[in-house]
Amino acid sequence: MKKDLKVKKKKTPAREILEWVLTVAAALVIALPVRAFGFELMRVDGSSMESTLADGEIMFVSKFDYASSWLALPWADDQTKENAPRIVTGGAPERFDVVACRYPGRGGTVFVKRVVGLPGDAVELRHGILYVNGEKYDEPYVKDEYRTGRINDFGPVTVPEGRYFVLGDHRNSSNDSRFVGAISRDMILGHVRTVVFPFGSARGIGPR
Repeated sequence: MKKDLKVKKKKTPAREILEWVLTVAAALVIALPVRAFGFELMRVDGSSMESTLADGEIMFVSKFDYASSWLALPWADDQTKENAPRIVTGGAPERFDVVACRYPGRGGTVFVKRVVGLPGDAVELRHGILYVNGEKYDEPYVKDEYRTGRINDFGPVTVPEGRYFVLGDHRNSSNDSRFVGAISRDMILGHVRTVVFPFGSARGIGPR
């Protein structure tokens, strides 16, 4: 008795393209909300946060604590991202949190900095030492040799309401609020929590 042979129907090119498009669309439907409101993995680019973060490390940025989501596709141009609507979620950054943020006029470029000044604070640097509202902070994560540049005498300046003053830990090599001013809450994308790669350097990133 002969068995019936089932012939597999060959997919047409149009069907294969459609399935590929649907797969990509489904992946985006899942990935974009997670990236916007859950977490994101980001790569450190540059030395401005040494020695807390090293160039090339991959960090876990939490969006659960607080986030700002820019409603533009990742591949959109900078002007589109700059003008995109923004959704602010969660609470507010605390002093000395390390955050992923953007600057006005820089489109989709992401920076990693440390929040040192909250709304209403008076921020000052004296010979590289941070003072907030007249109180001195030693900041053990800042190396002494990173306090010697010409911009390590700064202020005092008062942080406007709704804005945050951010600095890089490598004070001699950081584009931060000393140059761009305090940034608005909707410029802060998330809270840097851990380094996840290289695996041998995995660690938590604490506030101090």
